[in-house]
Amino acid sequence: MVSRRVLVMSGAAGVAMTVGSTLWPARSRAAGTFAVSYSPAQWRERLSADRYAVLRDGGTERPYTNPLNDEHRTGVFACAGCDLPAFSSQTKFDSHTGWPSFWAPIEGGVATEEDTSFGMVRNAVQCPRCGGHLGHVFNDGPKPTGLRYCMNGLALTFKPAAV
Repeated sequence: MVSRRVLVMSGAAGVAMTVGSTLWPARSRAAGTFAVSYSPAQWRERLSADRYAVLRDGGTERPYTNPLNDEHRTGVFACAGCDLPAFSSQTKFDSHTGWPSFWAPIEGGVATEEDTSFGMVRNAVQCPRCGGHLGHVFNDGPKPTGLRYCMNGLALTFKPAAV
């Protein structure tokens, strides 16, 4: 059973991370050499303001706000910036964090880099084709990998499998 103190502290931490990442994004993802590359102005034309904040500025959406968190159909989750397939629905699981979570990416679908924002060391997940920030990966996931790719739903699109 979860104590009220743990629940309140967890909720406060989640709010702080969400507000902090909105006010102080991890870092701009607009720079870099990628197969799909646009100027910041061109990215702003292609993406909604919310998607731009996540994909290009490294922001984080609020937990439990994106419908992809509850997406359970068979299909593929792709980068919302360039449409590169990133995760199969077969590796999706409910992490109870409020963000779509996966235990493994599609081969070649993601890249990782060290993220030292907010005074901590994490592994950021980005799209290797456009450099878009997708989320973070943690080592507290289920078997067989033990990894939890905690992704922003705004950074992904879903393509259902053909029936």
